[in-house]
Amino acid sequence: MLLSPLEKIVANLPYGDGFKFVDQLLELDEESVIGIYRFRESEYFYKHHFINQPVTPGVILIECMAQIGLACLGSYLMSDKEGKPQFVFTENHINFLNTVLPETTVIVSAKKEYFRFGKLKVVVQMMDEHEKKIAEGWMSGMMLSE
Repeated sequence: MLLSPLEKIVANLPYGDGFKFVDQLLELDEESVIGIYRFRESEYFYKHHFINQPVTPGVILIECMAQIGLACLGSYLMSDKEGKPQFVFTENHINFLNTVLPETTVIVSAKKEYFRFGKLKVVVQMMDEHEKKIAEGWMSGMMLSE
């Protein structure tokens, strides 16, 4: 089966199935990315994060935003480099506005603020499938080629 360029980026992310928080990329270009992920009720962390009232941990939401906003966009921006890019998450400032319950689909959009010397900084936003804003802010990371 031939993968589209967007599917190839998701397939080549350096995360295992239990920690990959990208289902699909909807848009991707030199300036921005939009991707989605559905938080399934079977996710391992729901069994232990607020027993009987599961909520997606904020650190997992940040990871989802970083995988779509930094790792996917960074992979695209470094596609002309040899080898697979490696990612180092460096900093973020995220404001949380709402919670994410199991079986919620989130839409993450990120716009490149700058990409210089392998450092990518994006302005990022997460919304749910009903267009309710969940989180917003900025994050940055280093993109290194092997």
